[in-house]
Amino acid sequence: MSIVADLMNLPGVIAAGEYAFRGDRYSYRGQLTEDQARMCTILCRASTMGIVMQGRMAETALPGAGIRPRGWAMRGPEHAMCVVGNVFCVMKNQSGTMDSVLARLNTAMADVDMHLV
Repeated sequence: MSIVADLMNLPGVIAAGEYAFRGDRYSYRGQLTEDQARMCTILCRASTMGIVMQGRMAETALPGAGIRPRGWAMRGPEHAMCVVGNVFCVMKNQSGTMDSVLARLNTAMADVDMHLV
């Protein structure tokens, strides 16, 4: 089973997908329109690139600190989004949802190579 299918089976998840780090393609499942999914992948790619850049700058400033971000999360009043590597997940804010999504993403994406970003 793919990580996207695994995420879609978790309670509260309304959409999940993958995007190319170079930004030329994506795929998703769930309750998003094509335009919403496209905008999500643009947001995810741009934010991931910024966070990875900040991690590289922190590593330069503090050599050996081990600051190597692989993802990020944000939460609003009704929904939240988690990204690890090139996989994103949009969910409703429910008790335990973000914890289970992050645990699943971190397990599945443990070997992701962020040098491609």
